Amino acid sequence: MTTPTGTVELTEIVFPAEANHYGTLFGGNALQLMAKVAFLAARSAAARDVVMAGVTDVRFLAPVPVGHVLTLRAWVSRVGRSSLTVCVNGLAATLGSPPEAVLQGVFDMVAVDAKGRPTPIANAYLNPEETP
Repeated sequence: MTTPTGTVELTEIVFPAEANHYGTLFGGNALQLMAKVAFLAARSAAARDVVMAGVTDVRFLAPVPVGHVLTLRAWVSRVGRSSLTVCVNGLAATLGSPPEAVLQGVFDMVAVDAKGRPTPIANAYLNPEETP
């Protein structure tokens, strides 16, 4: 199976600077990483700049302790005239442990022109068989 256009993976390690007072990934930093990977996926699929229009759903399924590796995978699940929906899943792992689902989110992105106005996405077509 080929990776569909608009699928991106981002891998980060959780350092103390990104942690809260419990020694786990601070929610605001998790949201920032999820927004970044959603942006990259939407930009890839739209082949143009995009901005975030909204966040439909975010779930913090489990804490991510300092030292764990966080892998975020984003894929475009819907392409409209100028908007895209991007799903994000996050898995965390440490050496010797299987990855655990820790984050989920759905982001609404909009393709924009040089002036920041919504603009149509050329060839706005997503093959449903390409959904990861």
